[in-house]
Order: sequence, then structure tokens, then C-alpha cells
Amino acid sequence: MTPTTSPETSVRSSYKNPQKGVHSTMGSMPAPQHLRLIRPITSVHVSTKAMPYHHPHPSLEVTGGALDTFLPALKTLSRPYSPFPVIGWNCHVETIFAAFFRSLPDIMLKRECIRTKDDGSIALDWISGDRQLLPPDSPVLILMPGLTGGSEDSYVRHMLLRARSKGWRVVVFNSRGCGDSPVTTPQFYSASFLGDMQEVVAHVGSKYPKAHLYAVGWSLGANILVRYLGHESHSCPLSGAVSLCNPFNLVIADQDFRKGFNIVYDKALASALCRIFKKHALLFEDVGGEFNIPLAANAKSVRQFDDGLTRVSFGFKSVDDYYSNSSSSDSVKHVRIPLLCIQAQNDPIAPSRGIPHEDIKANPNCLLILTPKGGHLGWVAGPEAPFGSPWTDPVVMDFLEHLERASSNAFPCFSDLKDVQQISEGLNSLEV
Repeated sequence: MTPTTSPETSVRSSYKNPQKGVHSTMGSMPAPQHLRLIRPITSVHVSTKAMPYHHPHPSLEVTGGALDTFLPALKTLSRPYSPFPVIGWNCHVETIFAAFFRSLPDIMLKRECIRTKDDGSIALDWISGDRQLLPPDSPVLILMPGLTGGSEDSYVRHMLLRARSKGWRVVVFNSRGCGDSPVTTPQFYSASFLGDMQEVVAHVGSKYPKAHLYAVGWSLGANILVRYLGHESHSCPLSGAVSLCNPFNLVIADQDFRKGFNIVYDKALASALCRIFKKHALLFEDVGGEFNIPLAANAKSVRQFDDGLTRVSFGFKSVDDYYSNSSSSDSVKHVRIPLLCIQAQNDPIAPSRGIPHEDIKANPNCLLILTPKGGHLGWVAGPEAPFGSPWTDPVVMDFLEHLERASSNAFPCFSDLKDVQQISEGLNSLEV
């Protein structure tokens, strides 16, 4: 069934100068209550003149099977990662500061609602006027916020603004119930469900068939994105993707989520989930079965909400069964398009011990950047710190622009390491 669109509506939020007033944009961590077809690979031109190789600064850990392929394009990695004084020294201070005090760019958006195959609804927010202003072959970037997040989150807005300044067409994928998107069936979204992602990509691709499609995901959005890449594997219609603050292993993330100061985040997210649920509680009046509606409606933790509602909606026997079968760590080995993963060593919500290091190293399409600090969705570092865009944004755009430039020669992706050897030892010197 082809998704149908509803009339577009404008969405706008005001910019708050962080020095004159605070705009709370907890987004993926709300404040506590206090078919585009892939262009065929026709030719690959390997230059005899090697691209300059910029060794990453020792403050960064950069690994992956695609290290030699993509590292030359990421020139900013040769500079040290310098967290902003005081704020960037503690993971919790940095996480909370970024959520509450990072500036929120003022951008006029147009909302498009699409109806899914199961009669659900997804809200896509586009930059107003871009349909007429940008060429039809402008690259399209799909942004996927974290749990309960949407187009109002500051980290999403900054990425949207940076990509648009480079001539990219950008759309924010607001999952069911997030970003004030409508809920029309007794089902939200989950870490396991890929149907909405598949329909969004197909819809966007059909809307701009001459453009390459890319995606960036944060936190749970990153987990869903990487699972999608692994599931689609060789038939993936995206030309590249970036994963940030990905929890990867949801079992490990759940364990850490219930310890120490992390309980504050757990309660905040549970509260946000309950608020979304209560707005649409009438849809769940007659669901019956294993659903525990009172538990979900009054959940004090994300785990309780998932136990009462999410895991039942998507057919899992238990919460642990849901988490273990929805982790993107198992999908990395199947990714067949360029994928950049950026993680913070001290992320309190996406533990670094959950990162599938070996699978990333073994996959010739994947690159991992691990920063020493950053918190969760923080990265308060770089020239725009502390109130501007995260340190990651320029790195993400360098990576995506490199892929888009190379697309004129059909940037190669590999099924296994043997493919790499067959192409050339000088693959990192693609001339575009």
C-alpha cells in the first residue's frame, strides 16, 4: 500500500538565546517532572595520486574496516577533541547542559503526514520552501531523533540547519506519537519495528527519484537505523548513513539505565512515554490480551512501560526477549552501505561496552569514531561550544558530502573483504 499524504501544515518554534533565556530541549531525554532505486555502479575511477592521509588525533579512537576508505575525508579528526571546560568534564553535566541550554535554531518547517500500511500515522517535517528552491537531484537527508524525540530537539535542528546550508534537502522523521505526530492505531513504535522506516524511505525516494538518500540517527533512532541497514543489506536504498549515541546492545543499556544517576534519565524518559500514551489512551481501551495498560500508563521506568505495552504490541514474550532481539549490535555485520558510527566513551545511556568493535572492524563499509568525552547527545566541544552545534555535526557533514561527491562515480560498497582486494589497494584515492 502506498502511503498517502495529508495537507501540509507549518510548524515553527522560536529561538531562545541561551544567555537571555533557557529553552528546554531534552528531546530524546525529556526533562524530569520537576523507492528510490539505487544508481547502478557503472564505473569506479581510482586516481594514481593518493588523497592526503590525515592521521586522527591521539585523543580520538578511530577504527573500522573502512578506515582507509573514509578517514582521508575527515580532516577535522586531525585536531584534538577538547571538551568545553567544566561542562565537558562530567558526562552527566554535559548531557543535561546540552539538553537544556543548547541553542534552538529558528527554522520554518512544513509537516507532511503519511498513512502507513496498518493505518498508522507518521509525521515528516521538511524545511518550508525547499521543494521549490532546491533542484530535484539535491541529496536528501532523513533525520531520526532518539526516544520520544522529534523535530523540536536542538541537536536535530542544528544538524538540519548545517545540512541545509550545504544545499541538502532535509526531512525529520517523527515516529508515531513523537514531535506531536498523530497516533491513529493502538501501536506506537519500538526498537524492533522496521516497517515505518521502510515506508518512510520508500515514500521519500518516490518523491525525489533523482536524488541520493542518506540518513542520520541518534540514540534509539540510531539503533533503528542500523537495524534497518542490516535488514535491507544488499538491497538498501540509502547511499550512506550515520549512527550517533547508539546504545547498540539494549540488554547492556537496560542494565546500566537502572544504576546510579542514570535513574534520573530513566524516570524522565518514562514520564515522557506516559505523557504520549495518555494523550491516546482511548485507542487502547479494548486491547485486552497480555497488555498491562495501568502499568504502562503509570510507568516509573522505561522497562515498566516496555513490559506493559511495547513488548506485547510487537509480540515478545518478555522485556528481556524484546531487548535482546532488538539490538542493532547484531546488524552491523550485515551492513552493505557506508556507515559512520560516532560514540562517546563516557556516554551514560549508550554504554561504550555495548559497541560491537569487532564487527565494525571486520566490515569494510563501517567506521567508528570514539570520543573520550561527550555524554549522551552532548559533545559540547569544538568552535561552537558551549551553546552551538555539537562537535559531531561537521564530522557528519564531511562524511556525507564525501559520499555524495563520490556518487557521481557510483561509490562502491563491499560484500566482504575479498571485494576490497579486488577493487584496488588505492581505493582511498577515489577521484571525483
